[in-house]
Amino acid sequence: MPLLKKLQQHKILLDTHVWLWAMIGNPNLTKDFSATFEKHLRSQGVLISPMSIWEIGMLVEKKRIEIEMDVMDWVNQALDNPGMQLSPVTPEIAIQSARLPGEVHGDPVDRLLIATAFEENAVLVTCDKKILEYGAGKFISVYNPSKN
Repeated sequence: MPLLKKLQQHKILLDTHVWLWAMIGNPNLTKDFSATFEKHLRSQGVLISPMSIWEIGMLVEKKRIEIEMDVMDWVNQALDNPGMQLSPVTPEIAIQSARLPGEVHGDPVDRLLIATAFEENAVLVTCDKKILEYGAGKFISVYNPSKN
């Protein structure tokens, strides 16, 4: 089964950069992914981790990204989209992030995203090479939505 078709049949969890790109219509995302993203919003929803909210806040404060409005307003607007679902960091996700099998880099946000994808049985949508490589180990399913 082609991965895009598989993606349509599962929950998806967006990595922070993919969430930002999806909200602003970044051309780095393929048209196929953008269409699938819109379908997910209307049908089963799209998962966002609170860690992505924290990460966006940090990136804005460190001036590594610019948003046209206050970051809290941006987050509230993005989460108000019908179908956008906040996936809580549960005790199971927190512990699973410390117990990930195999080799995964030490970024705590990435570890929590991987653990969330595992616990939610969701496909983690990311362009992060380390996470994509980790996904090849079959612990979680990953999908690269980028044209590159």
